[in-house]
Amino acid sequence: MKLIAGLGNPGAKYAGHRHNVGFMVVDELARRWSADPFREKFSGLLSRARPSQGEVALLKPQKFMNLSGESIQKAMQFFKLELADLIVIHDELDLAFGTLKVKVGGGTAGHNGLKSIVQHCGPEFVRVRVGIGRPTQRGIDHVLSDFSKVECSELPGVLERASLAVGDIVGQGALAAMNLHNQSPKA
Repeated sequence: MKLIAGLGNPGAKYAGHRHNVGFMVVDELARRWSADPFREKFSGLLSRARPSQGEVALLKPQKFMNLSGESIQKAMQFFKLELADLIVIHDELDLAFGTLKVKVGGGTAGHNGLKSIVQHCGPEFVRVRVGIGRPTQRGIDHVLSDFSKVECSELPGVLERASLAVGDIVGQGALAAMNLHNQSPKA
């Protein structure tokens, strides 16, 4: 079993923010994989799915971003999972909008959700980094704002590519997914 955690902030007022792209990808996975309805568990919203790649748990932590690790740690303990079984989907300022990168381990680059996960679980988990672009304004203002009109028109394709990458991680492993998906989007 794999635990797939999308990062975001809870509540309707944050739903369209760039910082919530992890939640958006998890929702897309739930749709694609005909997952069970989400229910409250582990200070988050949890669903289970059985795609052809294997059984997965989908988690959207419902504490704010900087406390995401608490929810993920609870789920990992309940399912008796190792760090290698954790896939985290998050927004990435250091990647252009629409760029997708899969990696294992590494630093946090100032991302408070990642800091919390590293603190509670450790650093060596699989990450699906979804580029939201580096802003001209303060980073916090950028991540806590909605996608632009142009970005919104391209967002479904970004969510689809991220979902395919997660499916490849589950089915073929992180290295294979890196080889398939770690490239800039075609112009």
